Formats: sequence, structure tokens, C-alpha cells
Amino acid sequence: MKELKNYFILKNIITFILKLFIMKKTTLLSGIIFLAFNLFGQQQLNRTLFFDGQNRSFIVYVPSTYDGSTQVPIVFNFHGGAGTSSDFINYENDMRPIADTANFIAVYPQAAVDPTDGSNSWLHKTPTTHNDVNFIEAIIDTLSYDYNIDNDRVYACGYSEGGIFSYELGCRLNNRIAGFASVSGSMLVDAFRVSYYNLGNCSPIHPTAVLLIPGTSDFSPHSSYSGLQPSYMSVNEITTYWANHNNTNTNPTVTSVPNTNTSDGSTVEMRIWENGDNCVAVQELKVINGGHDWPGSSGNMDINASEEIWKFLSKYDVNGLINCGSTNLFNSYTNKFEIFPNPFTDLLTIKFNTKKELNFEIFSSFGRIVMTGNVNNNDVIDLSELEPQVYILKIDGNSHKLIKK
Repeated sequence: MKELKNYFILKNIITFILKLFIMKKTTLLSGIIFLAFNLFGQQQLNRTLFFDGQNRSFIVYVPSTYDGSTQVPIVFNFHGGAGTSSDFINYENDMRPIADTANFIAVYPQAAVDPTDGSNSWLHKTPTTHNDVNFIEAIIDTLSYDYNIDNDRVYACGYSEGGIFSYELGCRLNNRIAGFASVSGSMLVDAFRVSYYNLGNCSPIHPTAVLLIPGTSDFSPHSSYSGLQPSYMSVNEITTYWANHNNTNTNPTVTSVPNTNTSDGSTVEMRIWENGDNCVAVQELKVINGGHDWPGSSGNMDINASEEIWKFLSKYDVNGLINCGSTNLFNSYTNKFEIFPNPFTDLLTIKFNTKKELNFEIFSSFGRIVMTGNVNNNDVIDLSELEPQVYILKIDGNSHKLIKK
């Protein structure tokens, strides 16, 4: 581990030294600052990328847990139409606390100005050749050079027009996007995508995890729960499209989310289409009487949209549910433990080679301890009270990834 960390530090130093030979003196100081931040600790950087004839900006937040020794996911966060990346990270969707505990890099790109109306927009109206899907792919490539990125775990989420754009990435950058979430944002009808935005048809190539967080009382034309034909799909049309693409169960499992805040005027119903190809699911958090909001920051307070997004998406990579179909998970270093089934529903069996009792800890995807205890060989642990997400089991100095369905 230490040697690998030193490798990445040395790589960054060598890269920086080579850049010194071509740097202008005026950029030397900023290069030194960037290197220092890239090597040590928590950082929030305002980056620029020259793309399609423009200097485009994006915010990169790297958690203090990042040290370059292991690959980390990326989560893209897209502000709404006419919004800014700075306002989005500070006032609506602050992923930084989650990134600090779950160890991923959060990215907040800034939309370019649409010359037809002067607004910051991810989707420029025709006539245009503007394509921010390619801009996002360029950011992925840039960050993959600068950091040790897990390119199988690149996620996207967005609000309003940013949510619409997240669907576009799921449709048109599907080879790079493992899963995505849309909050208060609809999906474009193919005919409208082609005629109004000069886009191609939606063409995902792999089973794709999708999370929707719509409000039933959201009356914005581009995010209405019932849709706006012939432009924007209804929520039912969206879930049907992605459930069919993923080959999930036809009917969802429906449960009520606890109404922990009775003063917000809304409740949440969870609908999940499960058992798709590669164990991929589609999930809707239906905010009943919810408006054009980002739950947890405005409107509904029974859920925190930012946390729900990471909880759901973190279970997947571009190949589907992580460890899909695995019945036994062995420690790759000692082959000492047998843990099954994985993914599990309620009960988990642990087998190991020693006769002594062992202590264990289970951590959530946010890095919090959710359970501790002791086990003997072939014990069964009841985990029915845990929510569906990715967990880490630590036992006898070893870590094992668990997935609760």
C-alpha cells in the first residue's frame, strides 16, 4: 500500500517537473499550488478546460481520505438551467460531507451560455453544434490523468435541466456512465431531442442503474410528473423505458418512506423495479405533493436527495450490481472467510477456519458504523434492519464488501 501511494506521488512529481519546462513563469506559482493540493489532503479546486473553443470551468472536490493508492469513483453534479456550479454545491446539493466518508471525487461542471437566450444551459437549442456530453467525457479523461480514478464507477446526477442532462449522459455517454440520478428533471422524448436540441436518439448499451426523485406537484413544463407531450416524458414513461431496457420485473415493489418531517407538506413513496440484467434496478422516490425542489435542502425533508443518490448509485458499476450473482465472497489475500449469500436480503452466513470467536464491524457506504458484534464459525447474522446499500464488513483485520438488496 505504501509503495503504491509513493508511486502515484512520484508520478505526479515527475509530471509536474516535465510541465515546468513548458510553463510560462506567470503560471509557475499556480502549478506549484496545484501540485501541493494534489498530493496532500482535502481540496476544492476551480479547474478550467479549453474545450470546443471555450475555456470551460468545473469545481473538483477531493476528500481528505484520497491518497492515490486506490481507485476512487467520480460523481458528477449538474446544476439547473440558468444556475451555477458554485450555487449548486453551496446551497442545494453539497456532496462534500458524503465524499469525505465514502471516498469519492465530486465534480461540479459549469454549463456554457446558450447564445439563443443568454442562459447557462446544458442543452443548447437549435441551430447549434454545442454538445456538452463530449465536454463531460473530456473532464473524465482529464481527471483520470490527474487522479487514480475508477472508470467503472463514474456517476451523474442533476437538478431540473441538470437532471434532464443526466438522462442525456445515460443515453449518449453510456459507455462511461455506470448509473445516474435525476431530481425534478424529466427525460426528453426522442423526436423532441432531435428536432429541438439536435441530439440523437437515446441509445444505452449496458444495463444502467437509474434513480428518479420527482415531485407529484411539480408543475414546471420540463419536470411535470405527468409529462408534457410531445416534449418530455411522464415519470411512468421514464420508469417503463429504463425498466424495459434493464429487463427488470414488470411491476415495482412499493414501500412508504417514514414521514419524519410532518411539517413539510409532503411524503415519499419508494418504488423499485428489481431483478434486471446484471442485477440492475430502477428506483423512484416519489415525493407526494412535492414541488420543483431538491429534497433535504428544500421542499421535502423526509429524505436527503444527495445521500439517497450515493446510497443507490454506489452499489453499481458499468457491469451492473457489484458482485452480482456472487454466492460466495472469499478474502483475496488469505482465502480465510466464506461470506454468503452476497448480495443478501436479511441473513448473512460467515464461515472461517478458526474455532475462536471473532469481533466484527459493519460500515455503511458513508463510512459510519452501523453494527458491531461477535461471531463464531458458521454463524448467521440477522441484518434485516439495515437499508439496501453497499456495506463494508471488517473482521479479523480483513475487509469484505457486502451488498444488501
